[in-house]
Amino acid sequence: MDDWKGHRRISLEVILTKKQREILVNHAQSNFPNESCALLFGIEDSKTSIVKDVFLAENVEKSPINFTISNEELLKGYKEAEQKKMDVVGIFHSHPYSKAIPSLTDKEFMVGNPVIWIIFSNKYDEFKAYILESNLVQVSVKIV
Repeated sequence: MDDWKGHRRISLEVILTKKQREILVNHAQSNFPNESCALLFGIEDSKTSIVKDVFLAENVEKSPINFTISNEELLKGYKEAEQKKMDVVGIFHSHPYSKAIPSLTDKEFMVGNPVIWIIFSNKYDEFKAYILESNLVQVSVKIV
């Protein structure tokens, strides 16, 4: 039980392919000036989350400072992950005008969604990933 906090493993690295990075950046740019969002499907081992598929979602808020994925789309995403025999290993969203650091709102929603959160900063063209355990933990992002 060394790697478990409650029922959640601590992943120290998330792996994306160059193509997945490109898909997420394009999604962020096409939704600019609003935040974009997506679910990340994949597999996990004790220290790594490997993204195998990207489920692009609509930000129903159409806001530059918040995002919401509708319950219907979340349900569709989780069903698709299950059909593909994968887990939802992460939540992606963009920050159009700020650094790739979780906002206070992000941290609140991380409590109820204990997966890796990948944030893309349009302004700084960078990806960063985090998971909320007892504290906010930065997770390395590896592009392969």
